Amino acid sequence: MNSFKIGSVVVETPLVLAPMAGVTNHAFRLICKQIGGVGLVTSEMFSAYAIKFRDPRTATMIDWTDEERPISVQVFGGDPETVAIGARAMQEAGADIVDVNFGCPVPKVARSGSGAFLLKDVGKAREILIRARQVVSVPLTIKTRIGWAEDDVTVFDLARTAEICGVDAITIHGRTASQGYSGTADWDIIAEVKKRVGIPVIANGDVKTPQDAEQIFEKTGCDAIMIGRAAMGNPWLFSRITEYLKTGIVPPEPDYSMKLVTAREHLALLTTVLGATRAAREMRGHLAWYIKGMPGAPVLRNRLMTTKSVQEIEEVLDEARSKC
Repeated sequence: MNSFKIGSVVVETPLVLAPMAGVTNHAFRLICKQIGGVGLVTSEMFSAYAIKFRDPRTATMIDWTDEERPISVQVFGGDPETVAIGARAMQEAGADIVDVNFGCPVPKVARSGSGAFLLKDVGKAREILIRARQVVSVPLTIKTRIGWAEDDVTVFDLARTAEICGVDAITIHGRTASQGYSGTADWDIIAEVKKRVGIPVIANGDVKTPQDAEQIFEKTGCDAIMIGRAAMGNPWLFSRITEYLKTGIVPPEPDYSMKLVTAREHLALLTTVLGATRAAREMRGHLAWYIKGMPGAPVLRNRLMTTKSVQEIEEVLDEARSKC
């Protein structure tokens, strides 16, 4: 559990919270930091096009505070000059690290020539990285997948190109874009990338338990691990991994009562960030993860999905907690 560096930024523990749309806003990032174990948190993904054309919704996503630092802010775009505008704007907004997305497989992102689509065009990816590196002085990183399809693994070329362009670290999700989140992550390819480049490699994919974390470190030789979906409703995962890797003892999972208390704290933070109406709407997705596996979870989930206000959600959570 050694610290590592991304450029000039020291990350105290080699565990990174992945960027996730609708999830990794200030509220969730802060909860993960407060519980502990996570060394670096990442913002939701910013559209460089939205930044360029001054979409007012973009300003509401600039929500990080000093409590979360270091903070990595991710941008996506398919045009070098547009990505440069977005990257520079995020640096000016206080990002400690700027990350460029080359891995998002969502159709509306790929259709714009952004995200994982750039795995088809490493030349264009190179142009984007050269321009982004010219305009930001903070560390620059990328997050990618291993290729567009199983017969088109381009991550080796992209990783080497990124290093030459001055990128300070690369995160690799061990699936192709066409896989989405199906199948299993290919840790062997991540290990091979680690052998071929001299910059830090952050491994991503299929780390759901402390034991998974140990195995991916051993198999890939990676400098750090990025965790996304497995942390949803489970911000304790980072601290549990940290304790296990330090002691060899698997710490217990939080009990249901603790999960419900944390869900309520998450709701309060989200309300502060987004306002009551939007928080009530967005929290429902988070709650489905917090209550997963609880006795009576289907009934509880149905009740929570029909709530219309923060107060109603709080009442359901308090009732559920009293039964725990």
